[in-house]
Amino acid sequence: MNPAYPHVLRTERLLLRPWRKDDYAPFAAQSADPKVMEFFPKCLDEEESERLIERIQEHFHEHGYGWWAVEVKNGPAFIGYVGLEHSNFEAPFTPAVEIGWRLGSEYWDEGYAHEAAEAVLAFGFEQIGLEEIVAFTVPANERSRGLMERLGMRYDPADDFEHPRLPDGHPLRHHVLYRLSRHQWIRKQETGDSIQVC
Repeated sequence: MNPAYPHVLRTERLLLRPWRKDDYAPFAAQSADPKVMEFFPKCLDEEESERLIERIQEHFHEHGYGWWAVEVKNGPAFIGYVGLEHSNFEAPFTPAVEIGWRLGSEYWDEGYAHEAAEAVLAFGFEQIGLEEIVAFTVPANERSRGLMERLGMRYDPADDFEHPRLPDGHPLRHHVLYRLSRHQWIRKQETGDSIQVC
């Protein structure tokens, strides 16, 4: 892991931190929740959920960042994940770095995902020096698309793509892509409309 990268990102209400063993059970419960997993290919059982955490840990080891576990200061110790991941599957926009999130449904509509995602974007552009960060989902996922737009990410229908890890005819195969460049991020900071990372 690159020691220059922080292990923890802090915002006013949240800690984005390394995963702990006591995160496994609540994450498995979220991964088995049909509401949380509506726009993922399937719910995960406990073993599949644990393997996903292992892959998240490997990504951190290789790159120094990944899907951080999200904790509320003076509140729930684990509410989900938000972070960055390398997307290396075959698509017109890859290789790329993707921002993504998944929170337990009881923590929706609190602004947590937005707050954490702002911190992650700041990290990506200001500390890693990325030129672009992308996000993608299925067209029907209005909640995530709304967050992408609030983050200042731009959608162009010409960027729509078929996710190669899903088979032809799968109802979730068609994806929309949102982009945010470093230049757009800097312009956004100049407006003062951002979450402060401490």
